[in-house]
Amino acid sequence: MLHFSRWKIAVTLLICLVGILATIPNFFSRETVAEWPGFMPTRQLTLGLDLQGGSHILLGVDTQAVVGERLATLRDDVRDTLRQARIGYTGLGVEGNRVQVRVRDQESFDEARRRLRELAAPVGSLFGDTSGNDIEVSSGDGGLLFVQLTEAGLNQRVSSAVEQSIEIVRRRIDELGTTEPTIQRQGLDRILVQVPGLQDPARLKALIGQTAKLTFHLVDVNTPVNDALQGRVPPDSEILYTQDDPPQPVLVEKRVMVSGENLVDAQPGFDSRTNEPVVSFRFDTSGAQRFGRVTQQNVGRPFAIILDNEVISAPVIREPILGGSGQISGDFTVETANDLAILLRAGALPAPLDILEERTVGPGLGQDSIEAGATAAVIGTVLVISFMIAVYGLFGLFANIALVVNMFLIIGVLSLLQATLTLPGIAGIVLTIGMAVDANVLIYERIREEQRAGKSAIASIDSGYRLALSTILDANITTLIAAIILFYLGSGPIRGFAVTLAIGIVTTVFTAYLFNRLIVATWVRRRRPSAVPI
Repeated sequence: MLHFSRWKIAVTLLICLVGILATIPNFFSRETVAEWPGFMPTRQLTLGLDLQGGSHILLGVDTQAVVGERLATLRDDVRDTLRQARIGYTGLGVEGNRVQVRVRDQESFDEARRRLRELAAPVGSLFGDTSGNDIEVSSGDGGLLFVQLTEAGLNQRVSSAVEQSIEIVRRRIDELGTTEPTIQRQGLDRILVQVPGLQDPARLKALIGQTAKLTFHLVDVNTPVNDALQGRVPPDSEILYTQDDPPQPVLVEKRVMVSGENLVDAQPGFDSRTNEPVVSFRFDTSGAQRFGRVTQQNVGRPFAIILDNEVISAPVIREPILGGSGQISGDFTVETANDLAILLRAGALPAPLDILEERTVGPGLGQDSIEAGATAAVIGTVLVISFMIAVYGLFGLFANIALVVNMFLIIGVLSLLQATLTLPGIAGIVLTIGMAVDANVLIYERIREEQRAGKSAIASIDSGYRLALSTILDANITTLIAAIILFYLGSGPIRGFAVTLAIGIVTTVFTAYLFNRLIVATWVRRRRPSAVPI
């Protein structure tokens, strides 16, 4: 066990050197590290929300809005299906979680039911097979047909909305230029957002809480707005309000002429004539054709640009816009124009997000956490080093050297992985310090037992390392399994603790058994001791 080939020595020392080099950037500022040569490591530990401050928001997806939108779409599908089949109907509407319709001709009832059943789509399960359909079609008296959403279909729709919302929120936050935001799902319909270093929660809430559903509608010029306000609203129109102070009513047609889903780009800029902030947008091919056709057919009519049921502006179409691009003007500041461009580029949320919990961690509190964690680590390290030297003498010094290298390896691996270090992560490191010399204690006590049995110094050392290996592996593998379970079943801070603990276990086994054994083997080869100084 004390023989090391040259390649083993080289690999062991190379791993230690890489860990030390990967740790070095953390002792310098980001500006200094950015100026280093390309061959030098530049990755640094990313501090979590609890260490550098920032914003914490828990969001809830409005599941009722998801269901409502699905029912509205299903109602339109029922209408289109029956019209294409030339089946007369009446009483089409939404009731609860289902769409109902009455077929006029009883002879067409079976055909209508068969056509509506074709609207059903299979719902996939966790294992790839299907677990039923998303809708069910049932019949009632007097030619009534009911198209109802199934529980599996509702759950799939909500889950899809949450996943889509997570991706859109991530794109919006990434546009802010923040570092390592944490965006993850919690439960069935909740999203946790943590943005370290961001001290403006109001802007963050405005960005991620806005649905950003952009649509283009024609303004209804046939009915005066005052008549509509008095209750005479045409069935195909609705009253919306502008963002002015005070808001002004605008009567717009319900039909969406062009949707924001066709946008491919949106950028903030300035109007060349007025020098006011505007947002320039560009459609894809399909959107450009539709936009051009609408503007060509409605020259001289006002065209309302609506964001989340608010009229941003309602310019008059002076001439056809055939290039697929345009500008949104309004009472924008530079920041609001930039935020609107971010929202449009990221896309609209499938459902509104409700803010269930919010808090802001100040940088001062984060600095206090860092200092407390550093103090705990220093105290723990000093106590462990003192204990090992007091109990095991020279061999305790060897164990302490391995402990220092172990700390460099842990920080180095976290830096290379760009892991986010949180306060529980620091707790995992402090725990690792206490556990790091555990393997050495097992080895040294085994060496003592072999000496008492009458073996020579070299034979005792060799047997101590060989016989303690299985115990060391058993103890650390069970702890590693616990860390893996914590990582997969936990969330947030629990995962941070599990990551640092798992990395610490691996590096501890390496330094305590392999690196420490290399130090002892080198000492034995040079001194040829007749007794072990433990």
